[in-house]
Amino acid sequence: MFMKKKMKLFVVHHSHTDIGYTERQEKIERYHVDFIKQAIDILNLIHEGNAAEWKGFRWTCENTWQVENFLKSANDAYINDFKKYIQNGEIDVSGNYLNMTELVDQEVLNRKLKAGVELVESLGYKPTSAMTADINGYAWGYAESLYQNGVENLFSCIHPHHGLFPLNQKQTPFYWESPEGNKVLVWVGDHYHVGNELGLVPNGGTSYTIRDELSLKVHSEPFKVAEKRIYRYIENLLDENYPFNFVPIMASGVISDNAPPNGRIIEFINAWNEKHQENIEIEMVTLKDFFNVLRENDKDVPTYKGDWNDWWADGVGSTPLGVKQFREAQRKYRLSHKLDPKQEICDDKKIEQYVDNSMRYAEHTWGYSTSVSEPWDGLVNSLQQRKAGYATKADELISENLDLILAEKGEVSLIPDRKKKYKVINPHSEKVTDTASVFIGHWEKFDEMQLKDEELNRFLEVIDSDTKEALPHQIVPTASNGYNCEFLITLEPKEERIVEIRQKENPTYYTAKNHAHIGAEGIQDIQLVDFESRKHHVSSHYVETSYYKITLDETVGIKSIIDKSDNAELIRKDLKYNPFIGIYEQTEIKTNPIEERRNMGRNRKSVSTKRYSAKLTDIQVHEKGEVYSLIELYYELEGTKHYSVQLKVYNDLPKISVKLKIHKESYWMPENLYASLPFTTGQDEQLYVEKTGSIVRPGIDQLPYTNQEFYLLQDGLAYVSKQKGVAIALKDAPLISMGNLEHHLINLSESENEEKNQEPVYTWIMNNFWETNFNVDLAGFYEFSYHIATSSHYNNAEDAINACRLLNEGLIAFNISDDSTNIQQKGKRLQ
Repeated sequence: MFMKKKMKLFVVHHSHTDIGYTERQEKIERYHVDFIKQAIDILNLIHEGNAAEWKGFRWTCENTWQVENFLKSANDAYINDFKKYIQNGEIDVSGNYLNMTELVDQEVLNRKLKAGVELVESLGYKPTSAMTADINGYAWGYAESLYQNGVENLFSCIHPHHGLFPLNQKQTPFYWESPEGNKVLVWVGDHYHVGNELGLVPNGGTSYTIRDELSLKVHSEPFKVAEKRIYRYIENLLDENYPFNFVPIMASGVISDNAPPNGRIIEFINAWNEKHQENIEIEMVTLKDFFNVLRENDKDVPTYKGDWNDWWADGVGSTPLGVKQFREAQRKYRLSHKLDPKQEICDDKKIEQYVDNSMRYAEHTWGYSTSVSEPWDGLVNSLQQRKAGYATKADELISENLDLILAEKGEVSLIPDRKKKYKVINPHSEKVTDTASVFIGHWEKFDEMQLKDEELNRFLEVIDSDTKEALPHQIVPTASNGYNCEFLITLEPKEERIVEIRQKENPTYYTAKNHAHIGAEGIQDIQLVDFESRKHHVSSHYVETSYYKITLDETVGIKSIIDKSDNAELIRKDLKYNPFIGIYEQTEIKTNPIEERRNMGRNRKSVSTKRYSAKLTDIQVHEKGEVYSLIELYYELEGTKHYSVQLKVYNDLPKISVKLKIHKESYWMPENLYASLPFTTGQDEQLYVEKTGSIVRPGIDQLPYTNQEFYLLQDGLAYVSKQKGVAIALKDAPLISMGNLEHHLINLSESENEEKNQEPVYTWIMNNFWETNFNVDLAGFYEFSYHIATSSHYNNAEDAINACRLLNEGLIAFNISDDSTNIQQKGKRLQ
């Protein structure tokens, strides 16, 4: 057979790590330990002269997590052999820790990347190359994380199902420039099982991505199938003007995730080379070997910078409760660092356990392979519980650590007859004006007088213990049979302040005034003549604070938000759905639950998808106080038993806090639930979002031909103009969708796409459209929190995104002891 040029096919033999897709998570961990042992056994046989036919065998550990577990459980003989083989180049270790989603934050990611690299370095080998498989993108900051940890090369095995490779091309290299300007050499590879499908693995292949007339002959005529497929594959590359005379191919021992090593691949390679090496030579190499060759031929490799947006990021929307708990744990981890930056108080063991559980939850495997086809299966449910357990355990561990820090700073448990004294801490490096909250038990008394609900705000005050200044406050009953006291305070960076709650010396009393306007129950339903001159006002039609004028409408809910600082409208004029209106989608199953979802492709819906928007049924004012007003908008929405939007509008803060309360019904059909975020500065602006380790302008700061339909964020997004910004903090639900919600042709990112950057944004609350791996049941009770804040200081991306973090983390307040009531202190004095 004539070839345009001789080609060399480099085979990288590895096992793709899916923690849970094919078995229980703990079983998968054991598998990968055993796979390393099997690779060592194969090499030992070769070196002992008992498997000469396998000479040339190489093994690449896909990540340092595999090695970490191996070193914990293997005996000295295996560990010594492992050291020997990684030092002589027969076993390689990828510098990646695990195949991650963008849920992971950069600090934790860097911590584990660094620990993994250092672990391998302790064995006498420095990983400089990393690989991932089954991942369809990475946050832009990942490039910098690799670079900072000495990893110069990245091999990406794209899985194009529901996704796509960047640059509109696979089997191609490029230099990925990080936000800081550092570069990592990337090879955009083919599917990680393509070597199996081409026929390189005896009894280890089938047809998965390759669809041809040879599929039925894979087992009966394997070598003939391999000959036709390999030549076709290479010829297709050459027809596309492929510039290199080598091509890398990934292969597993069998065509399965979490697959063992297979020495028989060498048997195939030897047989192939004997017959075809004049045209196509095959060699098994390590990851490092391949990149050494590539770097010798990288003169014309282009450089790109921007976000490599993940096509599979939306799968996390199938487990909204687990993600919410995971996000809560992330915030506590950051607060722990801010309160204890030198780690003098923290429990190092708990921190490490938190990091491990956090990584295991953010790892890309979300469940068992039959999660959609057989949602009642015991293994499906078991793996889902285990996955959620990582988030639960992470939150538990970091909560205990944060409790330890707060206790060192003075927090005490419940004490009978305790003084109402509290410490308020600003853990941030910025001056903060915000509210802090403390809990008052229903059993607590004030100077021997137990107050009723309606008396609390009239008879009590919050006092700064140093200045004796009375702070604006509001006390309301809670569902936990107590009271929440929220007060307004300004704190310098890292400042701590003591406040007290006490009885007022001169409490106010209600006296009937202007009875023509105010009814016996205090209901105001008449617009006063001096309405526009009033600083604060709240009703079911209109809310005014020091910063905003909000108009509520009986058909759509939030109709207008005027920023009083510049009289600008904060709601887009071109909106299709008003703020926080729920949009529910459901797709009828016409085939079966699997095929219906598979056929959606890169759209997350089909032409036949039915779409419903929430219909307003009621508006209720729950609270009017010195600090804030609380208004709840009730809606009817398909797919839910309850959907309401609770607005907490602060009187003297440029902030609106929002809670979505949802009772979701269960359906097997593909579903999506969104809520509209149609906000704007009212000026020429750009949209910025925070992803792991980077701030990105959607549609602008992206690699060519990457996903611009949806994004998985960290703390939030912001619209930024020269004069001000609008920060939108996503506390619990990190997914956003952009553009047209209707089924449409997918537009991939282009250079500097300003038009895409200006498209409508939706918080993508939950979905279940995947046909495998992800959770199918979305039923349950949910509460998701958001914050919207405006400021002239948010006129740059860094400050606006930082505001999202501050809004989500907030101030810290807790009860502290008083010597006169502290039983422990009294006990010490009595001794």
